[in-house]
Amino acid sequence: MAKTALLAKLTAKDGQRDALLAVIADLGMKNVSGEPGTEVYAAHKDQNDANVVWFYEMYTDGDALAAHGGSDGMKEFGRATAEFMDGRPDLIFLEPTCAKGLDI
Repeated sequence: MAKTALLAKLTAKDGQRDALLAVIADLGMKNVSGEPGTEVYAAHKDQNDANVVWFYEMYTDGDALAAHGGSDGMKEFGRATAEFMDGRPDLIFLEPTCAKGLDI
């Protein structure tokens, strides 16, 4: 079964990116630490937009992505980040084909 990946754009309310990143670094990372199918879960600051956070996530397969997205931890994460978000995340689903530093 092919691995699956996700690129997510999270836009924080004006001036709230650091607060959003604090929740990601704490609760977000705690949630994925126990997920064996989550291989990469990396947050990035956008260098051109002070309110944007990008995520790159990679999972062993679609089932692992579904388990992550439907977990109680992700529901809690959504509630914890909602006050800092300016709308819903933009999600782009990907199929990895080649990479340096990732086991594809």
